[in-house]
Amino acid sequence: MTSTLYQQIQQFYDASSSLWEQIWGEHMHHGYYGPNGDLKKDRRQAQIDLIEELLSWAGVQHADRILDVGCGIGGSTLYLAEKFNASAWGITLSPVQAARAKERALAARLSAKTDFQVADALNMPFADASFDFVWALESGEHMPDKVKFMQECDRVLKPGGTFLMVTWCHRPATPPNAPLTPDEQKHLEEIYRVYCLPYVISLPEYEAIARNLSFQNIRTADWSKAVAPFWDTVIDSAFDLRAIFGLLCSGWGTIQAALSLGLMKQGYERGLIRFGLLCANKQ
Repeated sequence: MTSTLYQQIQQFYDASSSLWEQIWGEHMHHGYYGPNGDLKKDRRQAQIDLIEELLSWAGVQHADRILDVGCGIGGSTLYLAEKFNASAWGITLSPVQAARAKERALAARLSAKTDFQVADALNMPFADASFDFVWALESGEHMPDKVKFMQECDRVLKPGGTFLMVTWCHRPATPPNAPLTPDEQKHLEEIYRVYCLPYVISLPEYEAIARNLSFQNIRTADWSKAVAPFWDTVIDSAFDLRAIFGLLCSGWGTIQAALSLGLMKQGYERGLIRFGLLCANKQ
């Protein structure tokens, strides 16, 4: 990972995580609004529902040792550790997030079963075959080398273990689909700039990477419709007085991201942005 991108991601989440937690809570990811995105839900319940729907889709019913790649302030890590009575590790590039995750683990009486570290997902500080469940929820889009990222997830996963990745993608752009247009490329580049992303790829490209690793039973799904309403609720929440005050205190990067929320909403509406799922088992 380049030092410049590392610093951008770290600074973005160092500055914005406290505000996100204040307004949205501990889960820093999309919500689930039914297969067609037409269910009305409390925004935090929708985020919890996403976790449960993902576990159900992937068929994960138990786990002993869990890795949360891109753990934020520990929302998914703590949820999974408690649900499965498992030991769980979370990694993030943000020291602020790692520190807050440890605080939240202490408050939840899960410190003995969890650990949070500042670490690079392209060079994880774990031995081979360390985990029976590797969970990566909306972190793949930040990875500057998608192949290396998936290789590392494969490396630390035990034989027979489950890998579940959920990530922002762009629409398929290889035959029989048309290549991305200049306007679509420009739209993506604006999203990259605002949210500190190097680039995103399509779900079929992720699947092709997975097929070159030691994964089997590879499955993919596009849940764009199910999560698209999330961005409407985020935009609505930005008008909360607490959010406005928090934005003013959190720096230009967070303000710019808030002002650019429409980029993601429009990306879903035009079919450019996709919410991609991939799960597999290690041979």
